[in-house]
Amino acid sequence: MIAVIDYGAGNIFSVKNALDHLGFESRLTDKAEDLRSADALILPGVGAFPWAMNMLKLSGLVEVIKQEAARKPFLGICLGMQLLFEKSYEFEECKGLGLVDGYVDKINEPGLVIPHMGWNKLEYNHPCPLFDGLGSEEYVYFVHSYKAFCGDGALMAYCQYGSKVPAVVGNGKNVFGCQFHPEKSGETGLKILSNFAGLIK
Repeated sequence: MIAVIDYGAGNIFSVKNALDHLGFESRLTDKAEDLRSADALILPGVGAFPWAMNMLKLSGLVEVIKQEAARKPFLGICLGMQLLFEKSYEFEECKGLGLVDGYVDKINEPGLVIPHMGWNKLEYNHPCPLFDGLGSEEYVYFVHSYKAFCGDGALMAYCQYGSKVPAVVGNGKNVFGCQFHPEKSGETGLKILSNFAGLIK
């Protein structure tokens, strides 16, 4: 079972619908026991980083998430990906989950429209199990104003929007994040979600 973490700040229903479409058992939950018993975890997210971290803290799930992310497949989506990092500078400096090294800050690309919204091509940087079966011309859907800043080792894939925008990140183990919305990225996004579910042992 895949637990989709419901902490009041996520696009939970579209993620759940995508998993249902793919035939994977999943559950929307805010219960620690569900996260512990799940085979994999997904952390969605929309909105501002400090607000979302506060919602996670109020849910009482922060330590459970850290514990479970160390031992089972974990995927952050959009803001959920950004929460994986050590901190963000969105409105104020705010500590994140610290599951991936790096930080989050505003996209600063003069002459380009912010938020970055639309379809962009995935550029692969490192082999990653989420990319199994994908081709060289895959496009995914982004909606965001802030981006991750991380080392090359954590950067699995990126897109070009003025400069490199991290699209898929990872900690080299079982934690992954997608800045784009796989549940809104057509067959490519569904394949990425399917590949994530395939990591369950």
